[in-house]
Amino acid sequence: MVKLYDGGVYLVKGREIVPEKEAAKVAVLTGREADREQARQGTIAYSIIKDHNTSGDMDHLKLKFDALTSHDITFVGIIQTARASGMTEFPVPYVLTNCHNSLCAVGGTINEDDHVFGLSACEKYGGIFVPPHIGVIHQYMRETMAGGRKMILGSDSHTRYGALGTMAVGEGGGELVKQLLKDTYDVTFPGVVGVYLDGKVSPGVGPQDIALAIIGAVFSCGYVKNKVMEFVGPGISHMTTDFRNGIDVMTTETTCWTSIWRTDEDTKAYLTEHGRGEDYEELNPAEVAYYDGMVYVDLCSVKPMIGLPFHPSNTFEIDQVNANLGDILREVEKEAARLLGDKASLCLTDKITDGKLMVEQGIIAGCAGGNYTNLMEAAHILKGKSCGNGVFNLSVYPSSQPVYMELVKNGAAAELMSAGAALKTAFCGPCFGAGDTPGNNGLSIRHTTRNFPNREGSKPGAGQMSAVALMDARSIAATAANGGILTSAASVADGYTAPAYHFDNTVYKNRVYNGYQAGDPSKELIYGPNIKDWPEMTRLTDHILLKVCSKIMDKVTTTDELIPSGETSSYRSNPLGLAEFTLSRRDPEYVGRAKEVDKVEKARQTGVCPTETEPGLKEIFEKIHTIPGMDKVTALETEIGSMIYAVKPGDGSAREQAASCQRVLGGLANIAKEYATKRYRSNVMNWGMIPFQMEKEPDEFQVGDYIFVPGIREALFGDGKNIKAYVIGETVKEIHLYLGEMTQEEKKIVEAGCLINYNRNRRL
Repeated sequence: MVKLYDGGVYLVKGREIVPEKEAAKVAVLTGREADREQARQGTIAYSIIKDHNTSGDMDHLKLKFDALTSHDITFVGIIQTARASGMTEFPVPYVLTNCHNSLCAVGGTINEDDHVFGLSACEKYGGIFVPPHIGVIHQYMRETMAGGRKMILGSDSHTRYGALGTMAVGEGGGELVKQLLKDTYDVTFPGVVGVYLDGKVSPGVGPQDIALAIIGAVFSCGYVKNKVMEFVGPGISHMTTDFRNGIDVMTTETTCWTSIWRTDEDTKAYLTEHGRGEDYEELNPAEVAYYDGMVYVDLCSVKPMIGLPFHPSNTFEIDQVNANLGDILREVEKEAARLLGDKASLCLTDKITDGKLMVEQGIIAGCAGGNYTNLMEAAHILKGKSCGNGVFNLSVYPSSQPVYMELVKNGAAAELMSAGAALKTAFCGPCFGAGDTPGNNGLSIRHTTRNFPNREGSKPGAGQMSAVALMDARSIAATAANGGILTSAASVADGYTAPAYHFDNTVYKNRVYNGYQAGDPSKELIYGPNIKDWPEMTRLTDHILLKVCSKIMDKVTTTDELIPSGETSSYRSNPLGLAEFTLSRRDPEYVGRAKEVDKVEKARQTGVCPTETEPGLKEIFEKIHTIPGMDKVTALETEIGSMIYAVKPGDGSAREQAASCQRVLGGLANIAKEYATKRYRSNVMNWGMIPFQMEKEPDEFQVGDYIFVPGIREALFGDGKNIKAYVIGETVKEIHLYLGEMTQEEKKIVEAGCLINYNRNRRL
C-alpha cells in the first residue's frame, strides 16, 4: 500500500524511481550521468523556494511570502505584536478569517469583540476580512488566493495549498509578524521527499483514506519531519483537484514543513472555475530530480481507513478494525488509561454489540472534510436513507458559503437534511473542540484533521472524556446510513461521480471586506475589554536560574496539552488570561508553580534581591558559589524563570500561545530531547525562551529542582553544542545541554527577551 525508500532517489522523467545506490540507471535512461547536486535543483520545491529566497544563498534561506492568512484565534495577537513592533501597514495581502471563534458562544462579547477588532485592523492597515460563517480559512485561500509558484504563510498549522501549485507554510504568529514588518522567514534549505502516487483510487475510498495511509506510514519514523512533501506520479491525474486538496491539507499531520504537487489540466480547470485561470502554472519536476526520500503509494490498494484515538497516525483499515474489534479497542483503552491516570476513564469496548461497533456521532467539517466532492459523495450515499433516531447523530459543515450554495442548488443539501444530518455553516470548531463535543465516554467519527486526546472538548480533570476517530466522509456517510454501526464505504460504493462544481462568488463580493493597499492610518483599532497588550519582557542576563515547574515524560506532547483548545480559545486575545489555562489538562499545578517563580523574578527586576523573597534561594546561591568560577555570581544579577521538560513537545497546532503562555508566566526555557515541529520551536524562540535540548534522560532533576546555567549569553552566540548546567539539589550535579541550529536573528531575539523587544531595539 505505502512503501518508504531507504535513502535518496532519482526520479527520471517523472515516472522512473531510481534508488541512489542504482544511480548508474540514470545514464541508461537519459544518456547522462547522474549529478545529485544538479538533480536536487530539479524538484518543483527548489524552483519555487529559489524564487522567494532573498539571501542569495540556497543553503540559508531568507524567504518572503506572497500572502498571509490568520483566523480569529490568532490574528489579534499577531496584529498586537506587529503594532508594538512598529508596523504601519499590511505590506502583502493579509486575509483574516473568522472561522474558529465564530459561534460567539463563550465569554460574553469577547469573541465578537475580536471580530470587530479584526475588521478595524483591515480598515486601518489594508487587509482582507472574511466575516464569520462565510468560509473556513483554508477553503477561502484555495478559492481566492492560492496559485502556481506562490508561497503563502499562515498562522494555522494546516496552511497547505500544494495541490494548487502553492507552497504554503503553517507557523506561529511571530513569523507572520516578521513578514508584516517586511522582514524574512529564515530557515535552512529543507530536505525534499517525493510522494509518488501510482494507480487509481478504488470506489468508496476518499482523500482522508489516502492521507491516513500515508500518515500511518511516515509519522512514527519521522520520515518527512520538517521536510517538503512533493507529490508526483501518474496517479495524480486520476484525481480531481478538489480530491487532491483533501489529501494535501492532511500533510501537516506527518510533521512535514510544507507540500507541493505536480499540476495539470485539472488544476487549471479548478483555478479557471474560481475566476483565476491566470494563476495556473504547469509544475513538474525536471527530467532528473533528486529526492531525499520517496514515499510510494499504490492508490489501488488503499482501502477505507480509520485513525483511532489518540493520533492520526494510529491507522487501520476499517475492515481490519471490524474483524478485530475487541483486541484493537482494548489497546486504545490502555493508552487512554496511561494518558488519563485516575483523572477520567474511557471505554470503547462497551460500544460493541453483536460483534459490531456502534458510534455516537459523525462529523464532516472544515478544510479537510467540508469540500464539495466529499459532501456530494456523502449526500449520494445517504440519499433515501436515515441516520436513525437513536443516539447517533450526524453534522455536516460545508467549508464555505459558495460550496454550501452549490449543495443547495443541486439538491444535495436537501438529501443530507432529509436523511437526518444537521447542515451547518462554515466553522472549524469540531476540529479543535469548540463545537459538537461528544458526550462523556462517547466515540465520534470525524472527517476533520486531528484526534489528539482532549481536542474534541474533553475535560479529564473534571472527569469528562470522549474520543475521536478520523475517517473519510464517504465511510462516515455509510456509517450514518447504517444507523451508526461502523461501516466501510467500500460496501456501498457504486461508481458515483459528483457533478461538476460551479463557483459562485456573489457572497464574497457582498460580504468580504477587501482593503488591500487601501488602508486608512487615521482609523482607530477597536478594542473590546478582553483584548490586552503583551506584558513587558526582560532582556536575557549573563546567568540564569531555572526552576523545573513541569516534567512530562510522554513520547509526544501536543500543543493542545501545552495550551488547550476548545473554550479556552476565546481568551487568546488576553495573554495573561489565557496563560491561566497553560498545561491545565496535563499538569494542573503548573500555573501555580510558575507564578511563584515569576513573583520572585518580578521583584528582582525592581531591585529586590531574590534571596530576600524566596527563603530557599539563599541556600541555592550558596551552592552555586561552590561551582568553580561562580563564587561572585549574585542573585540580583541572575534572571530566574520557570522551565518545562518534555521529551518531544509541540506536535500539532501552530498556535504561538503554546509558547507565549509559558513566557508571560515567567517561562525562560524549555528542555527537550527533540522538538516535534519547527513551528513550535520557532514559537519558543520568538517569545524569548531558550530551546535547550538534552541527549541523556532527565534523571538528575525533578519538579521543584533548580537548574543553574552560567554564561548563557556567551553560549547562545557560541556553537551551542556543549552547554554546562548544574542541578542544584542536596548536591550540585553537572548536566550537559545543547542548542540546535539557530539563525543570528533568532539568537538576538532570545537575547532581547522576545520578538517585540528585538524589533523595538532595532528602531532605537
